[in-house]
Amino acid sequence: MSFPGYLKSPEQSNVLIADDDPLVRDAVVKILELFGHNVVAVSDGNEALKKASDDIDAIILDINMPGLSGFDTIKILNEGEFDIPVIFLTGAGTMEYAVKAINLGAYDFIAKPIEDLDLFEVKIRRAIEKRTFIRREKSYKENLEREVRKKTRQLAEKNILLEKYSHHLEVSSVNTIITLNTALEEKDQYTAGHTKRVTEYSQMIGKCMNLPKEEIDVVTRACQLHDIGKLVIDVSCIQKPGPLTDEEWILVKKHPEIGENIIKPLNFLEREGEIVRHHHERLDGKGYPDGLGGSEINLLTKIITVADSFDAMTSKRSYKINMSKDEALAELYACRNTQFDPVVVEAFAEILAKRK
Repeated sequence: MSFPGYLKSPEQSNVLIADDDPLVRDAVVKILELFGHNVVAVSDGNEALKKASDDIDAIILDINMPGLSGFDTIKILNEGEFDIPVIFLTGAGTMEYAVKAINLGAYDFIAKPIEDLDLFEVKIRRAIEKRTFIRREKSYKENLEREVRKKTRQLAEKNILLEKYSHHLEVSSVNTIITLNTALEEKDQYTAGHTKRVTEYSQMIGKCMNLPKEEIDVVTRACQLHDIGKLVIDVSCIQKPGPLTDEEWILVKKHPEIGENIIKPLNFLEREGEIVRHHHERLDGKGYPDGLGGSEINLLTKIITVADSFDAMTSKRSYKINMSKDEALAELYACRNTQFDPVVVEAFAEILAKRK
């Protein structure tokens, strides 16, 4: 077994764990220290709230604790200003608990006992990376706000400066999210490059259908963000070499909603967020998460649905053999008017014929 975090970094991360079982608590503390983390250990939710501070990089909570439960604790943490990623560690690993944890904004959900130390460390590291990103984003925004106020006072007549800063913030935010999504894809040889291909396919369809540049820009950003919700889905579900259980499928199907929630704070991505949420809807209303159908689904979403499905069919996956492009195109044709928009399918078929 490898231990990627065994060598301590110059700036160690601080992890807070709350668990009423001293044996479990001590065992987790030793594991975390083995991987080079500083650990603050407490026995209940009240103590965890007292210890929570800006210095904490990640919090591990048991769910069933005397006094404040893990769920009660995260609700109070959410009302604060720390914004620390919370991982639930519990022996009650039910789907109901997992869904409730996600709905409360938990970063991850780990069942006891911890059997895979490497995977456990990966989850902790990802939570810490998210915390680092949150800190940097907060610092960046604070610095930007100070700079904007200064420039506004000095150059009130030159509003163009404000527009430039606003645009820079938008681009920076989008690029940061795209980078995180790309990092997720690159961890799996089967999904590497998926977003890039879906983006290229969608751009070609948009141009073939003579969409304005502004619409193609929207569909481009939506493609780059369409699977961002998988960042908070357990990677073992995404990379599982076989069919998913009903519980795992329920989790995976939440990624469009989670993706929309991730980018919702970025108001300039409102249209992209709608597309991200609906890119698994179908014309016949049998898609998810909202069961939209027909004209309820906008054209840009229909374009991404075709591009995303085609790449999924023609790409090798751990759980299936990939189709040839001709086989995948035949499947698109077979599912016209049920899953895919026929006009979009025809445009894509025209593109593929020209490329041949």
